[in-house]
Amino acid sequence: MENNEELQPVPSQQEGSKIDVVSQREFATNTEASLLFNKAVQRLLSVNNWGDYAGMSAFQLYDADGVEVQRQATEGDYIRIDIPGPGAAAGKGFDWVHIEKIENSVTETESWVAMRVRPSAHPNSSEDDTAHFLKDIATSTFIIRQVDRIVYAEEHGRNEVPNTDGVGVYDKGRNLIVALAAKFGLSYPQWKSLVNGLLSD
Repeated sequence: MENNEELQPVPSQQEGSKIDVVSQREFATNTEASLLFNKAVQRLLSVNNWGDYAGMSAFQLYDADGVEVQRQATEGDYIRIDIPGPGAAAGKGFDWVHIEKIENSVTETESWVAMRVRPSAHPNSSEDDTAHFLKDIATSTFIIRQVDRIVYAEEHGRNEVPNTDGVGVYDKGRNLIVALAAKFGLSYPQWKSLVNGLLSD
């Protein structure tokens, strides 16, 4: 996990849709806040438990070789997402993202840990087709942040464009429908449940 005080973890918005979901909790002391911050970071990296926090989609962590693993996430891993409804044919019934960056920053005023994921091909596929309803220009950045006595959990989606080019007819229609649903707010409740869960007692 990289430590750099000058990092800007959320990519700039260039095209398509964006989403920002934030939850926060305030404590009486910095010590109490730090305890939850550390717990929330562990939860963030425990991808296999995200479904329990979000109460919706199921998430499963895979290593860089496409092997299912039961451990905390690291850079280079993949996440298999089981979205309600028909899955992506390119992803063998699932949507997939690649963990391209896990980084952290500690300054006198705040601390944060961020994990950025990007739509990817199925890790065991010989094809390069993106197995996700969004194109691989999209990113989701998950952040746990502490500022004094306040702890935040955040999800920031950027450059969310439907994945409808260079995919099969089935995936083209399916990806467009799912992406439009996400654009019109249907993904917000899931991410809100997740960030709330990361900060729960």
